[in-house]
Amino acid sequence: MTQDAIRQRERRVGWWLITPALLVLLLVFAYPIGRAFWLSLFEQNLGTELTAEFNGLGNYARLFGDGRFWRSLWNTSVFTLVSIVLELVLGMAIALVLDKSFRGRGLVRTAALIPWALPTAVMGLAWAWIFNDQFGVVNDILGRIGLISEPITWLGDPFRAMLALIIADVWKTTPFIAIILLAGLQSISSDLYEAHSIDGANPVQSFFQITLPLLAPQILIALLFRFAQAFGIFDLVQVMTGGGPAGATEVVSIYIYATVRRYLDFGYGAALVVVTFLLLIIAVAIVGYLLSKTRINVTGER
Repeated sequence: MTQDAIRQRERRVGWWLITPALLVLLLVFAYPIGRAFWLSLFEQNLGTELTAEFNGLGNYARLFGDGRFWRSLWNTSVFTLVSIVLELVLGMAIALVLDKSFRGRGLVRTAALIPWALPTAVMGLAWAWIFNDQFGVVNDILGRIGLISEPITWLGDPFRAMLALIIADVWKTTPFIAIILLAGLQSISSDLYEAHSIDGANPVQSFFQITLPLLAPQILIALLFRFAQAFGIFDLVQVMTGGGPAGATEVVSIYIYATVRRYLDFGYGAALVVVTFLLLIIAVAIVGYLLSKTRINVTGER
């Protein structure tokens, strides 16, 4: 059997092996999105009974003039970008510490995963109490050390409410990035660092010239997962602020929830779902392209 025949056979076997996973993806993702697109072509009429009329792309035309949608998209973008940048920096620092050998490292690694393992809704409720202006721990600590003379209304101010959400999200999901980067760090041979130090490089130079280039695939994978999760955040915002004050922390998922559940506008809500999904697909495609380019640059393979 020739080499080309062997490769073709391996490709066929590979496709047969991934076919069940592809079918599951079609059922879990393709059908709901297709159903949402179909619903987005209709407009609901609220009268004595709920009826729907075919509206074509009218819901999408309405979306472009919807200031509330664009504001929620801006809030989502700010929350997502600031959160994942902070999580990447902190996650990298934690991964570098956990990669070192010290007494009790296994216990510390396990403890570091606890915030990520806890339910988001429960932790959102806890953080809402932490930032409570009357009984919160944050105001109590700041008052005891003399930084404030009166309680700060954290969740009643637009800027501070968004800041509180970002802090809560960073605290919970930083361990997720840290564990991915830690796995990448453990795959880097220590011989590279030893050879680099012999050439006169210091630890900072080794970090930028060895660690970061070799960790680039893991960094992009972590950012990809976190971008998708942060862009679709719902439970944390719903529990802590509900989108307030005055819509300052209303993200796209909260707006979709209000459109469908509160206003019963299923067609327009479905259009919001489809547009949000397309934005995520574009982001994933960009990160996937960057990931492939990074792999080529690091390994030299094509």
